[in-house]
Amino acid sequence: LEGLKVQGKLREGDEILVPANTFIASILAIKEARLTPILCEPDPNTYNLTVANLNEQVSIRTKAIMMVHLYGRISEASDLLDFCHSKNLLLIEDAAQAHGAEIEDRKRAGNIGIAAGFSFYPGKNLGALGDGGAVTTNDPELAKVIRQLGNYGTSEKYVHRLSGVNSRLDPIQSAALTVKLSRLDTDNEKRRVIAERYASEIDNPLIHLPQMPDSRKSHVWHLFTIEVEDRVALQKYMDTNGIQTLIHYPIPPHQQEGLKELDHLGLPLTEKIHKRIVSLPISPVMTDDEVKHVIRTCNEFTAKSE
Repeated sequence: LEGLKVQGKLREGDEILVPANTFIASILAIKEARLTPILCEPDPNTYNLTVANLNEQVSIRTKAIMMVHLYGRISEASDLLDFCHSKNLLLIEDAAQAHGAEIEDRKRAGNIGIAAGFSFYPGKNLGALGDGGAVTTNDPELAKVIRQLGNYGTSEKYVHRLSGVNSRLDPIQSAALTVKLSRLDTDNEKRRVIAERYASEIDNPLIHLPQMPDSRKSHVWHLFTIEVEDRVALQKYMDTNGIQTLIHYPIPPHQQEGLKELDHLGLPLTEKIHKRIVSLPISPVMTDDEVKHVIRTCNEFTAKSE
């Protein structure tokens, strides 16, 4: 975002459309760049942006869309690209959860919009040994600017042409990621197999399963999220049976104390999602017995389970 400002493609105060149900980091990045986040309700099946909801929020002040490939599923890229072209908007990707996800023509997450942000937090599909991240872009000039911004604003030692920060990926993290990158596609395929087993073998009317994508490679299943009315009861029951579940995320961004300026927003679908969502275990290191245990326990859950 800062690089696009340096290029003159964005200006302070410009509006960026972003899904309301994303992790707060997407919105904080927009605010840190002194731009204006405009929260849009997601599609209830994919949890990603749709053109219909964008149409309700776009204005003459809108300059870009931040598509978030939430939980590892690529957003409806062709529709969003067409929308951006028709409105003369930039398309930016938050690909922090979608390493390796692929759409038609073998185009991957991070190669769709003008630029994309990736996270290498250890729990990601491509995770480092500590914190880290990267930006991808097909714009050589933007790449040059971003490299400068991440290195104190310099591309020549002690010559600082921009006001930058210290945001370099350290060599130890780079070395670990290089090794893990060679296994990414294999690990993602293991995640897909587990997700497909969950989708076909979990059969419980109390559990709403995520919609499976038309193209299996478009989802890398960073998370396998279900929805359930009594989330507390389900989590307690799963924990009793030795299965850890997590909530991604319990409080929607616009209701966070750190974003008080957004607490006036009425976003009923986002609020409903955040009240019902639960993430089941999914990992390329899970054993077949562990997968079976999760499926069996989900199927045995009842409204009276304790």
